[in-house]
Amino acid sequence: MKETTIAEVRNLVKSYGARGFQSRVLKGISLTVLRNDFIAVMGPSGSGKTTLLNILSTIDRPTEGTVILDGRDIAQISNRELSRLRREKIGFIFQDYNLLDTMTLEDNIVLPLALGGVPAGECIRKGRELAGMFGLDGHLGKYPYQLSGGQKQRGAACRALATDPEILFADEPTGALDSRSGKELMECLSRVNDQGRATILMVTHDPFCASYAKDVCFLRDGQILCRISRGTDRKEFCDRILDMQAAMGGDFS
Repeated sequence: MKETTIAEVRNLVKSYGARGFQSRVLKGISLTVLRNDFIAVMGPSGSGKTTLLNILSTIDRPTEGTVILDGRDIAQISNRELSRLRREKIGFIFQDYNLLDTMTLEDNIVLPLALGGVPAGECIRKGRELAGMFGLDGHLGKYPYQLSGGQKQRGAACRALATDPEILFADEPTGALDSRSGKELMECLSRVNDQGRATILMVTHDPFCASYAKDVCFLRDGQILCRISRGTDRKEFCDRILDMQAAMGGDFS
């Protein structure tokens, strides 16, 4: 069966600053994300990993190169079409949850569906299905201030998946969590990926978190240094990630 390309960047360059005083953050990166991939992007501080995520997710635009999402070059579509693509095809998990304090967890999860005009009954069904997958069944009536950090982040993941996006972007999703909460989140994300419900591209500095991905791309100085695959043994994969970090040097925080 032919593999479906979900996102792709070709010869991606990103520079900041005025002409003549520019700093090049990304230096000709090419990367393809296939359906049901789970890719972690790692690298020392300043390597360009968050910039790559922001460009792929349409938050930022490249200086040079091509970005393909949903089979289309995003430079060739209107702002209106780009807004629709973000709304319907992209999910995003932020480090700091971004839940609305005045809404219950259930309302936060189904908000994207409600804004898209989905009938209330379908919103409730989908919200409760996702909550069950992420172990939040008993917390749907609570407000964010009544939840732990791990529960809030799992709720944010449910919200990101509510519209069945083509790709889920996660920017340091465990960065604000303790080790137990981070493990619970990664087990949930790994499970929905294994079930074929999510294609994931994640930026992380944490080798334990990255070991739940199927592949890890290492960036250094704005370029992809290498890509390693997990296989069947997650612990062995985590050890290889740690070895790669040690070999690269630099600050991975």
